[in-house]
Amino acid sequence: MATDVTIIGAGLGGLTLARVLHLHGIPATIYEAEPSPTARTQGGMLDIHDHNGQLALKAAGLFDEFLGLVHEGGEASRVLDRDGTVLHDEPDEGTGGRPEVHRGDLRRILLDSLPADTIEWGRKAASVRPLGGGRHEVTFADGATVTTDLLVGADGAWSRIRPLLSDAKPEYVGISFVETCLYDSDTRHPASARAVGGGSLFALAPGKGILAHRESGGVLHTYVALNKPEEWIAGIDFDHADAAIARIAAEFEGWAPELTALITDGETPPVPRTVNALPIGHRWDRVPGVTLLGDAAHLMSPFAGEGANLAMYDGAELGNAIAAHPDDLEAALTAYEEALFPRSADAAAEAARNHELCFDENAPHSLVSLFTDHEPAG
Repeated sequence: MATDVTIIGAGLGGLTLARVLHLHGIPATIYEAEPSPTARTQGGMLDIHDHNGQLALKAAGLFDEFLGLVHEGGEASRVLDRDGTVLHDEPDEGTGGRPEVHRGDLRRILLDSLPADTIEWGRKAASVRPLGGGRHEVTFADGATVTTDLLVGADGAWSRIRPLLSDAKPEYVGISFVETCLYDSDTRHPASARAVGGGSLFALAPGKGILAHRESGGVLHTYVALNKPEEWIAGIDFDHADAAIARIAAEFEGWAPELTALITDGETPPVPRTVNALPIGHRWDRVPGVTLLGDAAHLMSPFAGEGANLAMYDGAELGNAIAAHPDDLEAALTAYEEALFPRSADAAAEAARNHELCFDENAPHSLVSLFTDHEPAG
């Protein structure tokens, strides 16, 4: 197969695609804007699902390595009210359906699985234009260009490749997160550590919540969630951490101290993150020589836990489709997209529904009902 495969973005989806292609003997080059693989931290815990993310890792030949990363007990989850009362407590049964791993560790095994020259770091895509015949030219911020037979946008929410296919743009879904972390929590923050438990915490009320994950080494990674206009969160000066924390904590006045301590005792600077999404059911007409995967294709809120899973699954499915149609690239892309659109629409609808349940007027009881409705009978 003589096709040049160009992947924009070295996230989990782009890396999975390159790895699956490599296993099939198909070379690909990834262009990544970040200057190195360690240029920034890679987020918190991910639950990797057995029906998509784990299948992608099997296709990539990395499933055994993935199992070595699993945070034991991390599948546990609990729902609390503002007073700290536990309304639902689901232990980690060890079934492996949604084991938790750290995003950075998962990315590392994918990076290590690729030939050293697969990724060109510090190559930020600035613009792209079609050349005809399914070929495209990408211009990078440094002025360099590359032409390719197959261009894959794996470049996330604000993809530079998406406009070749779609006019859709991500829109704010009405909620923002503020992230911070507590360290050595069992010793230094025992009340908060007990509240979080061994896995995930959802402490909710209408329009707001304190969410947290337990990570390895006693780290508690907190996501403070607020249904607020974008202008409200943008109006907080996060360069002044103490004042920003005080402003956020004021939204939780009267909550149990072991919960508010997850905000006020944070040991890392608070980081605001607005949550955006593409329209549910986002799709495009087939355009020769270009396609999308992951958030570039179907950005959604995180409340289905599907973003990373779908990105890796997209990458594996696209890689396998290309390998299955070595002499007909358009057949490969058509087969990939025909399956991509319905699965991403279903996940996006689930994410939107779960978002509403977490913060509606009946929160946290709406989420408790969701969990209990999905528990097996017995």
